Amino acid sequence: MGIQDIIEGKKQWRAHVARVKALPPDYRIVYKEIQKYLFKVGPIDLTDGPLLPGIVDFFEEGVAAGKGVLELIGDDVAAFCDDLIGDSRTYADLYQESISKKA
Repeated sequence: MGIQDIIEGKKQWRAHVARVKALPPDYRIVYKEIQKYLFKVGPIDLTDGPLLPGIVDFFEEGVAAGKGVLELIGDDVAAFCDDLIGDSRTYADLYQESISKKA
């Protein structure tokens, strides 16, 4: 990974953060909770993959349609996240595999 890749990654992340900040307050709160949950248990390719930008796209569409954030995702943020990451390999999977190899 060269310096240009790092700079480009930072530009993309800053643009992503700006999109999140443009969301209404209730959407931002729920997005932060989703992000926190996914950073703890989420897929290995979370920061490089399309998941987080896809959530922002989904939220922007919900705002445009005049829907509340809970109408889109339901009352259980963790269940929504678990459905999103479904079959993805997670850090928990890697940890379990490392324990199995040691045993």
